Amino acid sequence: MENNKLSMMDAILLETIRNKGISNDEILQKLEEKETHLFDRNTEVTSLISLYEEDKSKFASIIHDGYTVKFVTRNGLINLLKLKFNKIAERDYQLLENGIKQLQMDEQQLASLKQLLSINWVIQEETNESSLKFIHIISAATI
Repeated sequence: MENNKLSMMDAILLETIRNKGISNDEILQKLEEKETHLFDRNTEVTSLISLYEEDKSKFASIIHDGYTVKFVTRNGLINLLKLKFNKIAERDYQLLENGIKQLQMDEQQLASLKQLLSINWVIQEETNESSLKFIHIISAATI
């Protein structure tokens, strides 16, 4: 099965809503009932509403099975790491011109990150004795 694809903006929007403590099922229910004003009065959700109404089963798959962002920018990567994994630049990893280094993730987080990232990023894993892995994410254009 091909991964569901989302734009960078839709991914950030979805993760922002999730970050507010709204569950996957609540997101789907609010979209179905057109009660999207309950997500956040300051969040524009028109694009998510359109995606949902276009193909409800595909949107449910995005919510439950995950997605790949069509094209992730460096700033988009930083924002997604913060929203989805609570990983903060210079606290949890170091910024590079062409990516990031020294990001620690467990296997489940790493699997989710691999699914999420677009092909313009390469993940390099450092093996260690811990259950956590050190990850480096480098722009594919610089390799």
